[in-house]
Amino acid sequence: MSDSLSAPEHATGQLRLPEGVVVIEGSPNGARRAVGIVVGRFNGEISSKLLDGAMAALEEAGVERERIDIVPVPGAFELPLGAMALARTRQYSCIVAIGCVIRGQTPHFEFVAGEAASGLQLAALETGIPVAFGVLTCDTREQAEARAGGALGNKGADAARSALEMADVFGLLRTRASAGQ
Repeated sequence: MSDSLSAPEHATGQLRLPEGVVVIEGSPNGARRAVGIVVGRFNGEISSKLLDGAMAALEEAGVERERIDIVPVPGAFELPLGAMALARTRQYSCIVAIGCVIRGQTPHFEFVAGEAASGLQLAALETGIPVAFGVLTCDTREQAEARAGGALGNKGADAARSALEMADVFGLLRTRASAGQ
């Protein structure tokens, strides 16, 4: 708990919090955490770069490599099922979902991207395990490459940090509840 934002900023914008209130804030701390990653093989070159970024961020945060399990699935549409399966084991502090959907000539993009987002949110809500959305939904391959380690950073790394931060918040809330606060 803190009265100001102390975690490294990995999202744009500065949040202003009111003074005189309790702030329960997590940090992307990976010490003693197990992390599940579900990654889509479709658009594999992009997904591989996102996975590399997520792995680097997890290791930088202190997650031991042997405490990271990766489940490849065919594509973004299958990510929610993989995330749900990982979360239901209760072996992971958080799940990172990684994939890439690039708009084509048909409405297929909207269905896949929308269902991936909804399904991943559902997996988190039903299990109570944080599931981070590291799925690129881009109009072009160039946009995807820029977000997978190019000029716009690596969204896989961002998702990994978000997952750890949420896992930490959940831990803080459990500790606070058990202490009767």
